[in-house]
Amino acid sequence: MKAIYIIWLRQIKRYFRSKSRIIGSIGQPLLFLVALGFGFGPTFSKAGEGNYLQFLSPGIISMSILFTALFSGIEIIWDRQFGFLKEILVAPVSRMEIMIGRTLGGATVAFFQGLIVFLITLPLGFKPSFVMVPVGILFMLLIAVFFTALGTAIASLLKDMQGFQLIMNFLIMPIFFLSGALFPTDGLPNALKVVLSLNPLAYGVDGLRASFASIVYFGIGTDLLVLGAAALLLLAIGSYLFSKIQI
Repeated sequence: MKAIYIIWLRQIKRYFRSKSRIIGSIGQPLLFLVALGFGFGPTFSKAGEGNYLQFLSPGIISMSILFTALFSGIEIIWDRQFGFLKEILVAPVSRMEIMIGRTLGGATVAFFQGLIVFLITLPLGFKPSFVMVPVGILFMLLIAVFFTALGTAIASLLKDMQGFQLIMNFLIMPIFFLSGALFPTDGLPNALKVVLSLNPLAYGVDGLRASFASIVYFGIGTDLLVLGAAALLLLAIGSYLFSKIQI
């Protein structure tokens, strides 16, 4: 447990020491909130769907967590190139503990990033159900763990940053745009509904929206079950792939 804690703490310290990283990573979510929330808000309201910012904010919180969590895997490649990963792997600590520490550290950073975006949405007009905030926080943590584990699993198979960035860019946009984060999921074509049901982020977005805005598609119990099971599965896969890393 001590090894897990030390590796987790390293991730947290690196995050809070990089003020530019914190500030820079809220730029895109803020742009989406302002441009889409206020730009499409009147159209959304005229269509009888209510307040668009209320609908959009959980999706943007999920987006912030998704981006930060997936790209946390690049630190493995960075540590590999600069020799730090080799020093960790030769230490008398199991690779399982190393992977869990890194994943929890990356997930905590991604959660903090989502929490910052959540706080930004409040002065913009987002009105969450504060009674359900603890449930929303649970969904934020599950999204962070799942996608951090996914980023770690992918990074374990790669050795260069360019390849990792290309794969992330290929994955992130379909995962985000086909999650229902920006548009209502009712009335979609059957093909898109199938894609949506296979996208883990869709359950995270739906869970956050159900918790914060009382808008639900799959059902909050289904969201919790699917996302929790997917997170455990990715942790197992990530641990296996990380254990096979060759330096």
